[in-house]
Amino acid sequence: MRKSKILSLGIVLALMAIMVSFTSCVAATTSGTASSSSSSLSFVYLLIFIVIIFGFMYFFTIRPQRKKQQETMKMLQALAKGDKIITNAGIYGTIDTVYEDSFLIKTDSGSTMRVAKWAVVGKQQEDTSAHS
Repeated sequence: MRKSKILSLGIVLALMAIMVSFTSCVAATTSGTASSSSSSLSFVYLLIFIVIIFGFMYFFTIRPQRKKQQETMKMLQALAKGDKIITNAGIYGTIDTVYEDSFLIKTDSGSTMRVAKWAVVGKQQEDTSAHS
């Protein structure tokens, strides 16, 4: 949630910078040729600023998200029968059967349910204490 707000803020700032640049370029073309070189220089600075902003957005939002997505895919592919998992709904269970896009899990109460692979958030931590 926070990353999407930062991304939105970066996009808004970049759009504002582009608008300011265009208005300064229009003002420079109407005022004469003396300020033409300064307006082109400010446009170059603006482009550098925009590239830096998009670089920050890439390294702080897109790259970590892709890395986490790849780790999740590796974890889902490594799951096999007998692994204890947790779903995004908070259901704890043991994998009974692996399908192409889902798992058949058995809960502690003995019931079985089919769960989509994308709904699995992780493996259960090996807990030595018994649940009561």
